[in-house]
Amino acid sequence: MPFTERVLKIFTGKSNPGLAADIVKHIGVSLGDIKVKTFSDGEVYCQIQENVRGCDVFMIQSTCYPVNQNLMELLIMIDAARRASATRITAVLPYYGYARQDKKDAPRVPITAKLVADMLVAAGADRVLSMDMHAGQIQGFFNVPVDHLFAAPIAVKCIEKMNLKNLVMVAPDAGAVERARAVAKRMHADLAIIDKRRPEPNRARVMNVIGEVEGRTALLYDDLVDTAGTLTLGAHALAEAGALGVYAFATHAVLSGPAVDRIADSPFEKVIVTDTIPQSEQAAACSKIDVLSVATLFADAIRSIHEETSISSLFI
Repeated sequence: MPFTERVLKIFTGKSNPGLAADIVKHIGVSLGDIKVKTFSDGEVYCQIQENVRGCDVFMIQSTCYPVNQNLMELLIMIDAARRASATRITAVLPYYGYARQDKKDAPRVPITAKLVADMLVAAGADRVLSMDMHAGQIQGFFNVPVDHLFAAPIAVKCIEKMNLKNLVMVAPDAGAVERARAVAKRMHADLAIIDKRRPEPNRARVMNVIGEVEGRTALLYDDLVDTAGTLTLGAHALAEAGALGVYAFATHAVLSGPAVDRIADSPFEKVIVTDTIPQSEQAAACSKIDVLSVATLFADAIRSIHEETSISSLFI
């Protein structure tokens, strides 16, 4: 039987069922039947409730809060599919957790992005599909194919509809320059950079703004927003530098701790995020936070992977 005729099966864990439902709706299939529960001592139990022998299986799971629980669910689901004789298993991680620890930047620290990659492959993943990983080199941590999507096409369409005048794209730190520059090029906008120092995790200090932002509309562009410390400090710095309006786009809305309160009290007009991570009730109620769906991008990627066709048109 030709590979493209093998049956497509898509399953999801508990981390982001809403996004998974939207993805299969775009593809035109139903979510596979899988039972995932937690024993009273915290152990994860999984049983696939339908035949996957010889099938092309996709497991959708964002490794967001609770990170360790969701990661273990994904590993166990992959293992269950492998032991049930699925022909190919693709781990679909809209948000790839542990990605911020992608290098040894201090003595005696781990590289958890590589550790998670090894765990996924050891569990039985034959390939990985993810979006806006924290660093491009994480793709090289895998010894299986990785399809790395970008939210930029969706972001660009959204920004164009907003019709922001005299726009300047802003990288909130040096690590975000490449990402912000790519979008600035598509938008025919200038680029500015915020010189930031991070004395310890989840704490940042803005030094100065590099670039011309006075009298302009500034849009901070990054891959994720966690506690929103970096993002809101950047917003205040841009406002003090004379920006007439301040906006932000971040693919992954981790929004932990005081993040939503910080955004609500910041100079931001809008902070645009995607649904790679489901939002809390507090975030959903915040008038400054808008959510874009990435379901279509993932649906197109899954369909192309299953049909063995190119997905290069989805990249930017």
